[in-house]
Amino acid sequence: MLFSKLEGRQLNWGVSIACGAGFTLFGYDQGVFGGVLTNPAFIKTFDNPSAVVQSQLVSTYYLGAVFGAFASNYIGDKIGRRRAILLGCIFLTVGGALQAAAFGLPQMIVGRIVGGVGTGLNTTAIPLWQVEISRKANRGFLIAFELVLLGIAQVIAAFINFGFTYLPHTAVAWRFPLAMQSFFSILTFVCVLPMPESARWLLLKDRRAEANDVIARLLARPSDHPDVFQETQMLVNVIQNEQEIQSTSYKEVFRNGPTQTLRRIALGCGTAAMQQATGINVVTNYLPVILTAVLGLDEKLALALSACSSINLTIWGITSMWLIDHAGRRTLMLWCAAGQSVCFFVVAAGVRYQANERLGVMTVFFIFLFGTFFAEGYFAIPWLYPAEINSQRMRNRGASISTTTNWLCVYIVVLVTPIGIRDLGWGFFLIFGFLNAAFLPILWFFYVETKGLSLEQIDLLFEIKHKAGSKVSITQARNMALEQTAAFVALDEGKHGVEQLENIAGER
Repeated sequence: MLFSKLEGRQLNWGVSIACGAGFTLFGYDQGVFGGVLTNPAFIKTFDNPSAVVQSQLVSTYYLGAVFGAFASNYIGDKIGRRRAILLGCIFLTVGGALQAAAFGLPQMIVGRIVGGVGTGLNTTAIPLWQVEISRKANRGFLIAFELVLLGIAQVIAAFINFGFTYLPHTAVAWRFPLAMQSFFSILTFVCVLPMPESARWLLLKDRRAEANDVIARLLARPSDHPDVFQETQMLVNVIQNEQEIQSTSYKEVFRNGPTQTLRRIALGCGTAAMQQATGINVVTNYLPVILTAVLGLDEKLALALSACSSINLTIWGITSMWLIDHAGRRTLMLWCAAGQSVCFFVVAAGVRYQANERLGVMTVFFIFLFGTFFAEGYFAIPWLYPAEINSQRMRNRGASISTTTNWLCVYIVVLVTPIGIRDLGWGFFLIFGFLNAAFLPILWFFYVETKGLSLEQIDLLFEIKHKAGSKVSITQARNMALEQTAAFVALDEGKHGVEQLENIAGER
């Protein structure tokens, strides 16, 4: 096949485009339903759904994503990153078709759950696949690139919904946008199919020859080149070391031994929970509803502003592609949490005094400004951080737990938003102002900066910290990991442990 000849930078970009197609699918799925909810034909078909029914229709998708992400605990390490994505695409294709063909609530809910399961599988496997194949210098850039494609897909969804406002009373006005989910899932399937599996996963399965070939293609070297042997051996040594000091059972999740498994999983879950506690899904799923029901705008203007909000998110997401590997993960999350907090406090005030036209304009402006801060700090990092912070043997499990946390939080936020807006009014938006402010001490005291570190250096960082205890801060452990991996020294087969790991210098 043509794609089997890709190697080096071209292969890295091929994998990134395949991953990007998956996030395009996710972005479209996330953005399409909010516009459909205000469509007159949809409202008629589903008997004028109440706020409670609307929240159930939107949130069941994310409930399915919770199941899909949790299933990745068992699926991801058994069938591999690539096959898990392909399986997710199959679920999403079926789910999109069921939604587009629905004539009643039960069928729509089933379609939403089935599609959600596929999203849960994909959003766990795609970041793992990308992070395990990427170089440390551009890991953040590539994940941010994929999230930009997610934003572009949300723009596409918003403009498709806006276009069909000119055919408001026809079934195609809501069935076509939902059917497009299946198109994007098939596109993702086709893009992923010819790409290689993660070399790290292959080595976990003792498939060294295949892993060696993948590494050779990524390095654009012959399979017997010394660089290929050196990199393969380094990964083998890391995996063997982890096998000695770390199990993959669920008990390991609750241990804080040499590899600091519990701490690392908690850090990954924290970014996932924080992403949803920002209030982003209040905006992405319900902005048309907020603008019409709360601020009193007409449907067309609300959908146009929703599309512009997605464009704003995408534009600033592009700038994050460079910032994420330069400013760093922790720094961006700190500054952007502060900005998001201020935005929601102002939005709450604007909703409180919505009769004032100038305050209404200001409210819309600060909703857009919130999107700017979110795009810089919380768009890509919560997908990247859990995939890079966990050890090789626990990477799939850690990412699965954090993604499950993510979708569970999305489900809760999406479920309560219509009811919260109805019953709490401006106070509902005030809650997110306080939540964003609460991130600041958590990020400052507990989070580790991972920019510029290979995955193996991150492993070493936590082992150094465990070994030294309170004598060494996490920042000092990070610096020691960088210093001690300045040059690669191949390990003798059968020798493992922290003392040997300190000689590892990996590119990933």
